[in-house]
Amino acid sequence: MGIFRRPRDTPSATPLPAIIDFWEWWGQARPSIEAALGDGLSTELVEELSHRVSKIHPELQWEIGGSEEDGPSLTVTGGGDPELRGLSERWYRAAPTGTGWRFHPARQADHEMLGQQLLLGDHEFDLEYVRFGMRADQLRGRVDIGAYHPDFLFVSEEQQVQVALHVLDWALGEDDVARWVGEVRIATETPMDALPPAMLPVVVEQVTEDFREPAWLSGEGRTPRGHPSQLRARFPLHRQDYPLCDQHVAISVPYSHSNPDRLPVDPSAGALRKFEKKLSGLGDRAVLAVRETGDGLRVFHLYADPDSGVIAELDQLAAGWSEGKAKVASTADPGWRSLAPFQP
Repeated sequence: MGIFRRPRDTPSATPLPAIIDFWEWWGQARPSIEAALGDGLSTELVEELSHRVSKIHPELQWEIGGSEEDGPSLTVTGGGDPELRGLSERWYRAAPTGTGWRFHPARQADHEMLGQQLLLGDHEFDLEYVRFGMRADQLRGRVDIGAYHPDFLFVSEEQQVQVALHVLDWALGEDDVARWVGEVRIATETPMDALPPAMLPVVVEQVTEDFREPAWLSGEGRTPRGHPSQLRARFPLHRQDYPLCDQHVAISVPYSHSNPDRLPVDPSAGALRKFEKKLSGLGDRAVLAVRETGDGLRVFHLYADPDSGVIAELDQLAAGWSEGKAKVASTADPGWRSLAPFQP
């Protein structure tokens, strides 16, 4: 299996044409790649494949793997970077069918790799000796990891981290690591109650059982004017479940009927509920993440797929609001940075 990453200063290209160009090139290059699988890709093929992936984005990584039983696979991934998850998904959805290849937009779990040798730099790690200390974070629905290998005493911090991240991906799959793994620390002594990495999916399943279906967390505070405010945030909400939703959309909706604290009452409260119901019914084209209310204004925060046409629908929905002028503001936010302050 090869793991390659382009330098950070490699110039990027417009993503969509680069994805189209990649698959056109792949159709021509696939016979040469298949012929080289047994002995390893030539330097020329590695460089060309790296170049084609880097044109989509210079930080994307690629891997060729697979088996005789399942056939070859090609993974193009952002390496867990949420900023790149949408790009790898668009690359994946444009992939051809009927080629005998499996394509993945994120690294898949592969427990066979957990018993292999991993060469990083000049050091070869026997992954049979990796152990994880696992601590449940019941409030956040995550598992914190202490990663141990006896050779960590003799290698650089960068190599330690790379071993831990590779083993996590092979144990759980890259997307589930992003969903359910919290803090990852390096241990130079065997953690208490350490387990082999193959046990991680079982532990995650137990810890996150109550977090499989999202709920709404509520909070209260004060507006800049000193009036009460209310906050509701969907939790958990995972970037990986909405990979194409790269656009943050804030819809600011004024309401006419409020109590002395300037919080909504009927008929405005009922109208806001109907408005929210429409926002919640957009499927995977947009997801409602946060709702802020106070001082006569409710702000809905969504993440939307900018290529789906849903933002135009949101504009029309806001234009139909009858209690004042609703405003829609959207900005590219593929890493979901605007959501971070609202998450526990």
